[in-house]
Amino acid sequence: MKFLIILFLKSLLISNFLMAETLPTKSKILKQTSECTKNSQGQACRELIDQIEKFLLVGLDQNRFKCQSSLLGLQSGLVETHFLKNFSIEKISFMIPYVIKNC
Repeated sequence: MKFLIILFLKSLLISNFLMAETLPTKSKILKQTSECTKNSQGQACRELIDQIEKFLLVGLDQNRFKCQSSLLGLQSGLVETHFLKNFSIEKISFMIPYVIKNC
């Protein structure tokens, strides 16, 4: 019983820590995605990749696996565009409807 209480308190603290940070909304992520496709080397892309990572952790906490998968696809397209300088707007635009539907 003591173990369950400790486990519950740990999960509560972790989820509160994640929620205490400013989390992006879906519309903010989509808006920043369009900005990132215009200037793939800007600071906005790097910040967007970090924000999607926070959103992924919230999805994990809520067991929203379809949302996580959609966000991972979008994030991988952004990483490829930003870091590998392989501009693939098709991959990013392909993932946006899935993010809208699943998140």
